[in-house]
Amino acid sequence: MIIPQSIINELTVQAQKDAPNETCGYLLGIDDVVIENYWMENIDHSPEHFSFAPKDQFAALRYARSKGLKILANWHSHPASPSRPSQEDLRLANDPTIRYAILSLYEGIHLNSFRISGGEVVDKEVHL
Repeated sequence: MIIPQSIINELTVQAQKDAPNETCGYLLGIDDVVIENYWMENIDHSPEHFSFAPKDQFAALRYARSKGLKILANWHSHPASPSRPSQEDLRLANDPTIRYAILSLYEGIHLNSFRISGGEVVDKEVHL
């Protein structure tokens, strides 16, 4: 998946703004190229986990379809831990057709994305 620097900058600003809580959203695009970040509120308001409101997920899907885009990745921040899936992230990653991107603010800024299937990472890409 290709994430332009402008999108990475947007994710970073959002993660820093929402810290110490995790922030989250979808990365929308065409083929394997991210075109847009679709930020969604972390309704858990937690530094250790996140949840999307179902109405926001449906709105994101409608928006993506209206623009001819696909949801390429679910993304969230880790304000105080590395850019790797937690056990909870692995357990909740139930769509093997998208990537799961994690932007970490821990010891610098790092962005990795993962393909997760059956609760296990099957592929990792380093973006920053």
